[in-house]
Parts: sequence; C-alpha cells; structure tokens
Amino acid sequence: MNRPSMAGALFRGLAALSAIFAAASCAYNEELGRNQLAFVPAGQMASLGSTAWNDVTKKEKLSTDPKYVDRLNRVAPKVLRAAGEDPSKWDYKVFDSKALNAFALPGNHFAVYTGIMDIMANDDQLATVVGHEIAHVRANHSGERYSQQVGASVAMQTAQAAIGAGSQTGQLALGALGIGAQYGVLLPFSRKHELEADKLGIVYMNRAGYDANEALKFWTKMGAQGGGKPPEFMSTHPSDTTRIAQIKEIIATLPPRGQ
Repeated sequence: MNRPSMAGALFRGLAALSAIFAAASCAYNEELGRNQLAFVPAGQMASLGSTAWNDVTKKEKLSTDPKYVDRLNRVAPKVLRAAGEDPSKWDYKVFDSKALNAFALPGNHFAVYTGIMDIMANDDQLATVVGHEIAHVRANHSGERYSQQVGASVAMQTAQAAIGAGSQTGQLALGALGIGAQYGVLLPFSRKHELEADKLGIVYMNRAGYDANEALKFWTKMGAQGGGKPPEFMSTHPSDTTRIAQIKEIIATLPPRGQ
C-alpha cells in the first residue's frame, strides 16, 4: 500500500467533508443556546413528521385504557405549558405495547408506550419522559439530525469524486471517511441530543411543579433494566453514568418547583 497516497486521499476527503459542514446553513436555537445545521426548513420537517406520525399511528395499537390515557392527559398539558407550548396544538398518544419506549416527531407529536408507563412510580416520572420528548421537538433535534445525514451524504459523494473510488486507495479512504462520519459526527450528535433533551425536559418538569429528583430515580431504573449495551462512543445514547451525572448537576441548579 502506498501510505503517502492514502494519507493524501484521506486529507482531500476530510477537507471535502469539513467544507460541506462549514458551508452549511446554520440557525441559532435560543432554547439550546447554540447554532444548528439547518438544511431543511422547519415547515418541511413538520410535514415529514406529520406524515410519519400518521403512518405509525396506523401501525401501532392505541391504548384506550383510562389507567394510561388519563394519566398522560393529566401530565402532558402541564409540561407543555411549562415549556411555553399550547397543549391544543400538540398530538400525543399512548401506544399499547410492552416496549420500554417513547418517541417524538417534528410537527408537535409524541407517544408513550404502556410498557414504559408500567415502570413509572408516579406522575413525576411520567413528566420526566414527557419533558424529554417535548424537548426533542422544541430543540429541532430531528431537523438537525436530518441535516447532518444530508451533509454527510453530500460530503461522501464529493469525497468520492475527489479521491476516485476505483482504486484500492480510494476505496480504503472512503471506508475510513464513512467510519469517521458515523462515529465522529452522527453518533456523537445523537448523544448530545439525548443529553440536551434530558436537560430541557428536567427544566420543564420542574417548572410544571413536578419533582426533578424523580427524573434521577427514573433514569437510574431505566439503566438497570438490563440488556447488552455498546460502548458509549458506538451508541446513539449516552452511557448511564454520563446521563446520571448530568442529571445530578442539573437538579443542583434548579429553582424551586413551579418557577
């Protein structure tokens, strides 16, 4: 293998990757206090999110059990108002599944599964998850994630043209760039998004009058659910240790509940 040629190819590819992200349109998100990649307009992301929401609500089984539905309807409006949102402009549902899951989509949609509600000890812990999902939407994490993926795809195409994928060196360089984009950009940003949603969600729940200490108990409980987990640098979610440490720091800085 010609190592100088490989190094040069990698340099040109990485330069192309950097140029794409440097030239990307950015928007300042006041909620986060930082700039975000913004290739896709908010209205388009909302449309995509609403389409996905319609699809998933057709596939998932909706819960009509008051044990779950009334509980979500009791907690969600309080947290939404605390986040500065109008609850009437949001669509949220309970899905009847044992999955320990909840998710949010652009366009003001989120769902909580009965499985995860079953392990919540109280409304405060439900407010933890509701706040987390609302935070993902308000922080435009889906839009930023989509923009990162578009940027990485365009950068790879640019790098392929610059390097020339036909040679062995070119193939190796493109492979290295793919790994670099995955572990150096996309996954770290996903972990960053999760931690940002944790932080904002705890602020919202505390402002709504819920006990933020229950967030710590809930995420500790979730971390103890078991199952194999990849190393943090290969995961889309932060490690339990990282998440819990941040939550403790946030709780220490919160004003009295309801403020």
